Amino acid sequence: MKEDAQPPGGFRPGERLIELANAVRDDPALSRDGLAAVLARHGETERDLASLTAAEAEALRSAVVELTDRVLAESDTDRAAGALNALLERCGARPRLSRHDGHAWHLHVDRGDDAGWADWFTAGSALALARLLSERGGVAWGVCAAPGCRRLYLGGGPGAARRYCSRACATRARVAAHRRRRAAREDP
Repeated sequence: MKEDAQPPGGFRPGERLIELANAVRDDPALSRDGLAAVLARHGETERDLASLTAAEAEALRSAVVELTDRVLAESDTDRAAGALNALLERCGARPRLSRHDGHAWHLHVDRGDDAGWADWFTAGSALALARLLSERGGVAWGVCAAPGCRRLYLGGGPGAARRYCSRACATRARVAAHRRRRAAREDP
């Protein structure tokens, strides 16, 4: 059905999840074509996307919302781990190599090659987040801390834990905090 194709720079299911989650947060009724455009940016082919029907798109949107609400918006590591385990169990996730529709061998973690888009997406995304959580020893994602921003981000690099979705949000927050401190010092 779907190939976990390698887009330029390698296959990154976590980044695909974050982009889809932000797109669905921005537009809860994101169209089938909107979903397909995001998936295409992450390596899905036109042939693969032909099976993304309106019903499959609705199920995929629901899966994105569930992953967002149960995992991506969760800052507690234990609750996030429990939610990921439940999602992986529900999807019957078990790693396996698959070769279908003329594609080269690639990794799948959904129930089988006939799994729907939502099942495929949930299993792959949950596995990516579980791997990130286990490598970092805690939650490495979240909702931007900048006032007025609710974009999701994915961390994972070395250094301090990430708090903002972008450098622009981090800079705006730092500048606003600096101005508040300076105003407080100037006001007796």
